[in-house]
Amino acid sequence: MSSTEIGQTLAESTHDRLRQMIVSGELPAGTRLQEKPFADRLGVSRTPVREAIARLVSEGLVTRSQGGVPVVNQISISEIIEILHVRRLLECEAARQAASVNSPVEPLLELRARTRAALEGARPGPGEHADLDEELHTTIARIAGSKLLTELVQSLKLKTRIFDKGFIPDRFEPGLHEHLEILDAILARDADRAGEAMRRHLDNVREAILTHIHRLY
Repeated sequence: MSSTEIGQTLAESTHDRLRQMIVSGELPAGTRLQEKPFADRLGVSRTPVREAIARLVSEGLVTRSQGGVPVVNQISISEIIEILHVRRLLECEAARQAASVNSPVEPLLELRARTRAALEGARPGPGEHADLDEELHTTIARIAGSKLLTELVQSLKLKTRIFDKGFIPDRFEPGLHEHLEILDAILARDADRAGEAMRRHLDNVREAILTHIHRLY
């Protein structure tokens, strides 16, 4: 492996570690991402940290203050509502496309089995549940056949995950049942049913978030 490839791999792993720290809440909104302290914390040089921060800025997870210091971004209520609206447009079409193409069913069957196991077995932790949820949405986008669509869904889903982490535990079982409805429709190659199941799911997510916000304020 060349020095360039090693540098790219280190930058990617540093990005993944910082992103996971943001997603998990270990680095809450407003945290200053100064290169030297985080290089020491992660055991890398400042260069991969700098590259990772630049990528997080491009993903909208980090912003720069007026002084240029990168800080973990605060996702506002208005932004999350807009994100859910855009996800509704993109993911309903993705579900329809996934049901329309002649793609391998193994990833869908595996997701269905894991979803059933989450419902019928020991309740998974919040992180494991969120990982399964994210995998379902990105897998459907990938099966729909568009690299750009997959990247957009991954980015928007990540921001939703950061915003609603721990906010709506009542959505655990209903959300998994809705996932099964989506998967069953795609496996049945029923595009209209798949699109409608995805629409109901995302509308319910939006309603749950709005209900939680109203309780707080």
